[in-house]
Amino acid sequence: MSPARDPQDTHEGAFGSFGDLNLSILGIGAQYPPYLLESSVLNTLAKRHYPDSPAMKKVLTINEFTGIDTRSAIGTADHPIANQSEAPSIAELCEAFFLYGVPLAVTAARKAIIEARIDVSQITHVVSTTCTNSANPGFDHYVCKELGITQPVEKVLLHGVGCSGGLAALRTAASIALGASFRKRPAKVLVIALEISSVMVRSELDSINELQQTRIGVTLFSDCASALILSNGVGAEAPEDPAYELLGWDHRILPNTEKDLGFDVDPLGWKVVLSPRVPKLAAAVVSPAFENLKASVPDLPADYRSADAFDWALHPGGASILSGVEREMGVSPEHMRASYDTYINHGNSSSATIFSVLDRLRQKDMDALAPDGRVKDFVVGCAFGPGIAIEMCLLKRNMHHIVRSAYSGEVTPPETESEGGRSEEEAEMSLSEALNGVDLD
Repeated sequence: MSPARDPQDTHEGAFGSFGDLNLSILGIGAQYPPYLLESSVLNTLAKRHYPDSPAMKKVLTINEFTGIDTRSAIGTADHPIANQSEAPSIAELCEAFFLYGVPLAVTAARKAIIEARIDVSQITHVVSTTCTNSANPGFDHYVCKELGITQPVEKVLLHGVGCSGGLAALRTAASIALGASFRKRPAKVLVIALEISSVMVRSELDSINELQQTRIGVTLFSDCASALILSNGVGAEAPEDPAYELLGWDHRILPNTEKDLGFDVDPLGWKVVLSPRVPKLAAAVVSPAFENLKASVPDLPADYRSADAFDWALHPGGASILSGVEREMGVSPEHMRASYDTYINHGNSSSATIFSVLDRLRQKDMDALAPDGRVKDFVVGCAFGPGIAIEMCLLKRNMHHIVRSAYSGEVTPPETESEGGRSEEEAEMSLSEALNGVDLD
């Protein structure tokens, strides 16, 4: 947790404050796989492989009311890994993770590198995270290999942090970059998050069928890779053009909540742990974290004091989490427009989601939906993970930053389309249209 300080003591370098960190996010990249699956796909798989039961019927009913239109996935309802006689083993899931996930992560990283206008030879550190694989060496090793990173780089791979992994990785990268600044050395940190959760659909359906439990994780999760470049500005030959400046962060754990949110290892992959208490617990901790974070960042403008003065990039863990934080903090869906847009069109991609939200937030069509037409200079990033952990950061958006994109290409092996699958073009819908008539409570 970042240390608290006297709110009256706002001079640079005050005890417990972040001061001028000179940390900048130079580029962001997000890459989803090519398939967008409607809710009917889960019904198809359940009816194809499992008998009717009270628990299965309840989960399939919940599936129709998540507020998600489509979820991004590496394949359709007819993909072989979802249609074996038994749920795939952890070895088969690992094989699929590397086959489909590494190309996604490479593409996301290349997007971030191109936007940052740096060469891979300038990357000094790599911080990565995933909760859907635990192989050694980790996926980051193979991503670096594919990117052509041949120089010595310091790598860190985070595990056990779940949906909060993206911001946990950013926090870790920031601490590394500040250490380099202290040593007067440049730091260009590549931060990568990768999650392939759709391949575990059969494992979750197995548990619903055998244990007769209402397991809603199977209705929420999706696949994605995302990345960003964090710089400490040391040794820059010209002024950098950041997408965001990183001003500070807050990390805390809710006591005695380990059994409420988790991702437990199993012979058939990992099993989602998600108790009904999570939305209320998550909403309640946001306010103290926000107040502490504000107090630790000096020289915020006077009109940035209340939560509704900021734009919010909240990890869309579920509709009830989004609406719960809204009520607790007194903000509107428009403040969290990029979170809703990502949730509605792609679902919850665990740790990889938050960078996708930050990327989406700076797009022109999102700016058009800002509250009262006013885009905020400052952004609160927030995510929840196992523990229960909360990660929060404060960013300043560069309104003059030019978003650069010069990379495209096939990132996963092609699959045959099937019912319930749509291309991204077919699924395009404005956030205002998507929110119309959707009950998010």
